[in-house]
Amino acid sequence: MIVLGIESTAHTFGVGIINESLRILSDVRRQYFPPKGMGIEPFQTAEYHSKYSVDVVKKAIEEAGISIKEIDAIAYSKGPGLGPCLRIGATIARALSLKYNIPLYPVHHAIGHIELVRSYFNLSNPLIVLVSGGHTVITAYRGGRWRPYGETLDITIGNLLDVFAREVGLDFPGGPIIEKLASRGKRYVELPYNIKGCNFQFSGLLTKAIQLMKKGQVSIEDLSFSLQETAFSIIVEATERALTSLKDSINSLAITGGVASNNVLYEKLVKMANIHGLKVYRLDKRWNSDNGVQIAIVGLRMLQQGLEGVPPEEAYILQKWRFDEVDIQWM
Repeated sequence: MIVLGIESTAHTFGVGIINESLRILSDVRRQYFPPKGMGIEPFQTAEYHSKYSVDVVKKAIEEAGISIKEIDAIAYSKGPGLGPCLRIGATIARALSLKYNIPLYPVHHAIGHIELVRSYFNLSNPLIVLVSGGHTVITAYRGGRWRPYGETLDITIGNLLDVFAREVGLDFPGGPIIEKLASRGKRYVELPYNIKGCNFQFSGLLTKAIQLMKKGQVSIEDLSFSLQETAFSIIVEATERALTSLKDSINSLAITGGVASNNVLYEKLVKMANIHGLKVYRLDKRWNSDNGVQIAIVGLRMLQQGLEGVPPEEAYILQKWRFDEVDIQWM
């Protein structure tokens, strides 16, 4: 079995191809980067995807060393994400499915992140911490679905970092730049710490950090350090609370999504998990960020389970789509 996956939820247009042994045959991506001081504008990003999408598909197939006729299924990111960007991926997927009569599978972007790390490390019953620009959630598999046991009530951790970076004049994406600045910070500045049970909020933290920066009362290094320390401590505390309530049935902890590549957050989770006798699993940086392989692996699971694909004319997108609405039939 060979599956091609198309990812286009936001600034990345990616195509990944894998086989039934989970061997990655190819991984090709193009990323749109907005001008400094600007966020991701959906229509400009979609225009970028439209310009490079065909080339990315061709390169992925060439890199895999196969013919498109050898592909058994095509999976695409149905959502959630930016509508214009999602439509580019769905359109390419529909066209390929129609032309070559290949089954088509719509995939939830977050399930892609989860399934990639779960499958790579062969985790049977993990607690997953998904931290990215689109999601910030603590989840475990129960009753046929991934259920949230803690999540942001306002903005995501990736959004927090990117907006702060944009407001203080840093480039996109903000997370890696803030991590470097924070490594030079020496003084912790108290910022709002909002946690409610296993849920949490970041908007107050963001507002206060921007205010302090604009007043010139704190250096960018100390503020970056304080921002990370506060936000990541909130996530780790919420994760530990969720873990405590599920401890008898959880055998591992995994972190995934773009922000999972931040070493400070990872090390904080490792220290907490060590107390509970658990190991924390994390993919290499390349696989934490958005990619076509994460979409392909979910398509592969659906194909292996014998699930039917959708007709090309029903290959819709869904901008707002909760991951806990998705039935998981392969675990």
